[in-house]
Amino acid sequence: MDSCPKVKNILLLDSEGKRVAVKYFSDEWATNSAKEAFEKTIFTKTQKTNARAEAEIGMFENNIVIYKFIQDLHFFVTGGEDENEIILANVLQGFYDAVGLLLRGNVEKKEALENLDLVLLCIDEIIDGGIILETDGDVIVGKVASNSIDSNAPLSEQTISQALATAREHLTRSLLK
Repeated sequence: MDSCPKVKNILLLDSEGKRVAVKYFSDEWATNSAKEAFEKTIFTKTQKTNARAEAEIGMFENNIVIYKFIQDLHFFVTGGEDENEIILANVLQGFYDAVGLLLRGNVEKKEALENLDLVLLCIDEIIDGGIILETDGDVIVGKVASNSIDSNAPLSEQTISQALATAREHLTRSLLK
């Protein structure tokens, strides 16, 4: 597993550097305050760049950070200093494309917050525990859409994966009671 590329975090920040959706896959930032400090540092150092047309690459605190901006949202993917920049750039592009598709091209903070569940599902479909699962925006959106089906729909109208997700959800609820 050491040769498998890993992502340390994936961040979606607003134009002021505040969190919209973030997920960390590394113990490098143990506390929430350490995470927020890292986010502020990255935002401050990238704020004056023009990463709107293409993704930019930077080194911050021995991490490779790939980032891209659209409207009032800033997309970041962080990997270790020995990770492949092209792979990290593909992760960023997949996240960027999927969010754009999920928000129907209206990629801005207000829309992202209104659809935060879809954005967070998108992150979960791209990366699991730091391991990259998918980088194709269309595939990611398809998986997010299949996961966000109404769990009250009859099982006969759900796919096998949707039915399993529904069953898992019902089991979890019954165990938590």
